[in-house]
Amino acid sequence: MSSGEVVASFVVPVHPHTVLAPDQNPGWQRLRDAFDEAAQTIRDLEADLLIVYSTTWPSIIGHQIQSDPNPEWVMVDHDFHDLGSIPYSFNIDAEFAHAWDEANRKRGLQSRCVNYKGFPIDVGSVVALTLLNPDNSIPAVIVSSNMYANRSETTVLAKSCLDVIKAQGRRAVAITAMSLSNRMFTDFISPQDDKIHSLKDDEWNRKILEFFKQGRLEDVGQLSRTIHQQIRVQKVVAFKPMWWLSAMNGNRNDLTGRVMAYEAIHGAGGAVVHLDPASSGVGDKEYDEDDVEYYHGERDVLDIVEEDQVQSQTNDEVTEETSNGPDLWEPTEAKGSVNTTTAPKPVGAYPHARRVGDMLFLSGVGPRQPGTNAIPGGPIHDKNGEPLPYDIKAQTRAVVENVKRIVEEAGATMEQVVDVTTFLVDMKRDFQGYNEVWAETLGKVGPTRTTLAIDALPTPIAVEMKVIVHMPA
Repeated sequence: MSSGEVVASFVVPVHPHTVLAPDQNPGWQRLRDAFDEAAQTIRDLEADLLIVYSTTWPSIIGHQIQSDPNPEWVMVDHDFHDLGSIPYSFNIDAEFAHAWDEANRKRGLQSRCVNYKGFPIDVGSVVALTLLNPDNSIPAVIVSSNMYANRSETTVLAKSCLDVIKAQGRRAVAITAMSLSNRMFTDFISPQDDKIHSLKDDEWNRKILEFFKQGRLEDVGQLSRTIHQQIRVQKVVAFKPMWWLSAMNGNRNDLTGRVMAYEAIHGAGGAVVHLDPASSGVGDKEYDEDDVEYYHGERDVLDIVEEDQVQSQTNDEVTEETSNGPDLWEPTEAKGSVNTTTAPKPVGAYPHARRVGDMLFLSGVGPRQPGTNAIPGGPIHDKNGEPLPYDIKAQTRAVVENVKRIVEEAGATMEQVVDVTTFLVDMKRDFQGYNEVWAETLGKVGPTRTTLAIDALPTPIAVEMKVIVHMPA
């Protein structure tokens, strides 16, 4: 018997489109093709166990492990039931499930096995096992994602799993079923109109994929905290598989990574990624967390951010407490006002927008992020007024995204934008970068535009836009 090891890891998307409707969108088909290639890789590796950590099986009390040897049912997705149903009959390794449950308890975790006839398997696990193990020839085990588990707890969960893999001498494949960005369209769209919901989501998705490609799995786990602070839809539960997958691979930064496909699924970012445990020979292990062996029930043990850490982040973002700008206000609610919690709070007594007849007039919109008041690309100066390096392209993209949120809240579309006035605090430095982003975004819509150089804006930002929208009945 071998000593047991993880012979490969995969990240796969959770939505049913790749199973039920790949032919309806070229991107969905590319994801399906990547699934098929991944399935062949697993067969070639002669794996004898598939371990699925799925974000679409949430739990509250500890972690649950599927231990029914042959769960059978018909999966119908709650949101996409119009696509059809997926009958399943899975080969679950009940012996491994019970051994993992016992190993969890030995390391201080809350854990239990699930073996109920008709207990529904979550959509992410159904998609992963249907496509990665189509002939059911490889036994599998599925574990839930605890909604409140921190990195410490999730790391110990992986170490318990590794204990059993080594004890049983298994050739295991670790699979995380998850989205990257998970902001989805709230209305049904035609398959041909599918795209990543926002520029910011796409930007972070590609940064994660860049790390995957370089085999920097531990760095992905570290990056997840920064992403959680900056993206609009905060989704720590969806980054837990990054912590788990990193621990399943020894928290390494020198894996051999390959991004097999990256596409949108109803606005969310879906990717198929293969991580080979063979060393790429480049990345160094920089594991900056406590190397936890046992869980002691303190879920904040690794999540405290010291005050000096917050201050060190000011080049990347400014929070409401450190913005050194005016106090923020709740938007006013006068007749015709349009306000949204998905846009940053105003710095005075005014609404995000106001509709008059078939015209919508937006107040000046900057790049600050709703909730956190963070500035993508960094502020232009610190609280003492000292200049800081910043990224005008990132700021401009964030402005356009904020404009889009307000426009869509009013029931309009970006195609109805007719006039934009842009204010730049450093025309000579920033016009080129701003103009490039304009060409990629609003430039495709074709509104009239005026760009003005100004001395300063109320918050430490470099760009702001004043927008007019025509909304004919």
